[in-house]
Amino acid sequence: MSELRTFKNAAWLGWQMEANWTDPFLFATYSIVKPIAGTLILVFMYLVITHGATQTVFFSYMYVGNALYMYVAEVLFGVTWVIHDDREHYMTLKQVYIAPIKFTTYIFGRAAIKIAITSFGVLLTLVFGVFVLGVDISLGSIHWLVFGVALGLGLLTLCIMGLALGGVTFLTAKHGQGINEGVAGIFYVLSGVIFPITILPGWAQQISMALPVTYWMEGVRRGLEPSIITQLGSSTGLEGLSDLQLMLALLVSAIVFLFVSLAIFKIADRAARRKGKVDWTTAY
Repeated sequence: MSELRTFKNAAWLGWQMEANWTDPFLFATYSIVKPIAGTLILVFMYLVITHGATQTVFFSYMYVGNALYMYVAEVLFGVTWVIHDDREHYMTLKQVYIAPIKFTTYIFGRAAIKIAITSFGVLLTLVFGVFVLGVDISLGSIHWLVFGVALGLGLLTLCIMGLALGGVTFLTAKHGQGINEGVAGIFYVLSGVIFPITILPGWAQQISMALPVTYWMEGVRRGLEPSIITQLGSSTGLEGLSDLQLMLALLVSAIVFLFVSLAIFKIADRAARRKGKVDWTTAY
């Protein structure tokens, strides 16, 4: 019960910190414009290269992957930024750290609001793509079970991986953001976000098959746009895996990264305490 209370209060605190910088109307406008504007950058690049050929399976594949990638960037960033934000900006990390609560629960609670806000942005981006750009998603053809399970397992895995990066943030100054962007960039290129992994050279495909985001992207796409995945066939590189095997791969990834991330976080936590970096500020 105390864990749930900690999570709920941390999420409420996260919402206050995310939304209190302006009035509700401007915040709502920003939340709508930001994800769509970010996606349109890639859409315009695609239009220029293909001379406006949006009625293809590859456009829908690219668009959905780019929309879902918002989760990768925002969740990894959200989990790790909690430590930096509380330590550098508000200078309250020491007080939270020594409070009688589980610190990891507090971090996940704070990050939960990032997931909620990002989900709103992803939904708006997908709706915009369907009604304005003709992205091939039909409510009647969505495999809701596959989509829900894949999305849930993927977000859990991203939060767990973010915890490991959060441990690294304990020991760095303001460089955690660069580390997050670097890791997210690897996923963007190697996990089939905007193009199938079969386009990659052989050695890169081997790396891609070891990344949980690759299986997550495939699973969510199978749920959201099954007809597109069927038309692409062997181009995705994961056509040999059944839906159940994909879910098992995601589950195993979550379990493996849970142990690895907790180990990294605990090692970094001990090092931060030993070096006096829990309440360390760099003043920039």
